[in-house]
Amino acid sequence: MIERIRAATLSSDLAERIRQDLLDGLLASGARINEVTLSRQLDVSRTPLRAALQMLAGEGLLNYTPNRGFTVRAFPLSEIVDAYEMRALAEGLAARLAAERGLSDEARMKIEEALARGDQILADKSGPNVQRTEYAAINEVFHTIIHEAANSRLVADVLRLCHQIPQALAHNIIAFQIDDIRERHRFHHRIYDAILAREPREAENLMRQHVASVKTSMIRATSRQMGVAQSQPR
Repeated sequence: MIERIRAATLSSDLAERIRQDLLDGLLASGARINEVTLSRQLDVSRTPLRAALQMLAGEGLLNYTPNRGFTVRAFPLSEIVDAYEMRALAEGLAARLAAERGLSDEARMKIEEALARGDQILADKSGPNVQRTEYAAINEVFHTIIHEAANSRLVADVLRLCHQIPQALAHNIIAFQIDDIRERHRFHHRIYDAILAREPREAENLMRQHVASVKTSMIRATSRQMGVAQSQPR
């Protein structure tokens, strides 16, 4: 009994670790999972690893084909667009609820720190790759605090579903141009001002516009990546 519990816990831990790699884009879409190699990398036996991979297949992050094994699911552009449209509705509601209910002192402090840090990153001359990587974390903080301030289980459930598609994650901005990120950051300031002023409708509209503009940037970046992939020799 105890051994079964330990095995289940290990499989869950492995699933969480691999899930994060998938959501962070560290495993390429369509890539085949080599169980032998992965078990060596993670220093685990193949039994709990296979259980973890089956969990992720059940979540829709992996595909399983008999005699071929597991592959990283490739999400079509239409599903990425759907996820962003759902995210726009959910995040708009989150911003409205945050404006209606108000922010705690701690939430205000964290958002203001994130905005200030974003200003600093985008003013830095460290280069676009470093700026994108550093801003990704700040972007996620901003959105997460607003989600928490909304205190809505419905919003959390919808966003959890959207976040099963890696391209729809708040921190997935690596493919964006710096000018896109600057525009997104200006939206962050405006959204925060509306929430702070307790203007629910304005906060909701701005957040929806913000996510819609992110969707446009992601479609452009994803289409560009698909074009590059298709042009590669096979």
